[in-house]
Amino acid sequence: MADWSGDDRPVTLGALRAAGYPDRSVKQEVAANAAARLREGRPLVEGLVGFDQTVLPALETALLAGHDLILLGERGQAKSRIVRSLTELLDPEIPVVAGSEVNDHPYHPFTPAARRLVDEMGDATPIEWVPRDQRYAEKLATPDIAVADLVGDVDPIKVAEGRYLGDAETIHFGLIPRHNRGIIAINELPDLAERIQVALLNVMEERDVQIRGYSLRLPLDLLVVTTANPEDYTNRGRIITPLKDRFGSEIRTHYPLDVDHEVDVMTAEALIPSGEGLPTVVVPRFMAEVLAAFTRSLRSAGEVNQRSGVSVRFSTGNYETIAASAVRRAVRTGEDTAVARPSDLPAVIAASMGKIEFESFEEGREVEVMTRLMKRSILEVFRRRVRGADVAGLLDSFETGLEVTTGDLMSGHELMGQMDRIPGLAGVLAGLEVEENPSMAAAAIELCLEGLHLSRRLDRTESDDGYTYTQG
Repeated sequence: MADWSGDDRPVTLGALRAAGYPDRSVKQEVAANAAARLREGRPLVEGLVGFDQTVLPALETALLAGHDLILLGERGQAKSRIVRSLTELLDPEIPVVAGSEVNDHPYHPFTPAARRLVDEMGDATPIEWVPRDQRYAEKLATPDIAVADLVGDVDPIKVAEGRYLGDAETIHFGLIPRHNRGIIAINELPDLAERIQVALLNVMEERDVQIRGYSLRLPLDLLVVTTANPEDYTNRGRIITPLKDRFGSEIRTHYPLDVDHEVDVMTAEALIPSGEGLPTVVVPRFMAEVLAAFTRSLRSAGEVNQRSGVSVRFSTGNYETIAASAVRRAVRTGEDTAVARPSDLPAVIAASMGKIEFESFEEGREVEVMTRLMKRSILEVFRRRVRGADVAGLLDSFETGLEVTTGDLMSGHELMGQMDRIPGLAGVLAGLEVEENPSMAAAAIELCLEGLHLSRRLDRTESDDGYTYTQG
């Protein structure tokens, strides 16, 4: 990636030419910097999980081709992260004619003021350097956006200062011209009124804009990136056909394709309670797998309105909820380490209400549906993780009268104190990759007890204090 930063960078047009500054478009700049990243083995977008074989190859191809692009995907599929990360593919700084509102290139300025300055001063024309973060503009498409917001309009103040109304220098430039030689991102493009979409046609293809009939033409140098929901894009037809034709590439995003990817996203994105006065928080991997399986069940459930989607943010929020529930227990019971357990999962269901859109015929059954899917997720993880472990000793203990009570406010020491010297316990802990300390062991035992109950091998009664497991 070219680096023209530093105190010795050129400050005049002549010095810029002498230094050999390249004359290239923003798309060529992005393609060159993208190629450099790929050559070094670095991803174009940091922190993405599960897109290596799907989204990233399509993105790499589109940028190397110099295409404007549209990202299609449901909510929570990292579209905004991808778009915002593209600024890292811009050069750290670029030169512009000093005082230019639209980042006029010193080699070929196009606004009257910049052209006049270059004509008058020649190689002595002063230049300024614009950092990459000032070359990116993001706009959320809303019905109230006007052409003046994006393109520009006559500035009444400049007219009042004595300029003629027909003078091109009376124009107040909009968002798009002001980010010339940069990246323009428009989120939720289908929500943009059709008459405003028409105004983007020249920007997308001819690379110029005309304002209120002025003969002034602005040959803009842009990379245009937009996002949309597939439902809007394909069914409602709210992107006008000529504008769709302007995009060189369409990239489809998706939710994580397997449980492991969903877990990796949760653990990377979640904000876990921490700080002075709070215990250390641990969310065992198998608990994250339960949450991931729960999210995936909701994505395929007939009771859920799938057009609204169930995003990764839902999984991440649930991860944060069970962590906070574990902290609540640790604070109340005096434990030094807060370990998330299955008894924290009811808090997830309570916190999730309202985040998921159910079909209208399921009204009033939301808790029932989510509880059923949560139980299915626990059983799925139990069968996968504890398969092959010897639970006969644990079941024998229940046959000889063992009863175990647990709950969201019971400490790990108290829970494990009810289960002293049970054969086969080490095998269960090993299957769940859990250390042999009371707090971690309690989380594993809770999952095992609930799995055995859902497998119809143990009975469970519910009370205000929690759950009591007995012989089935």
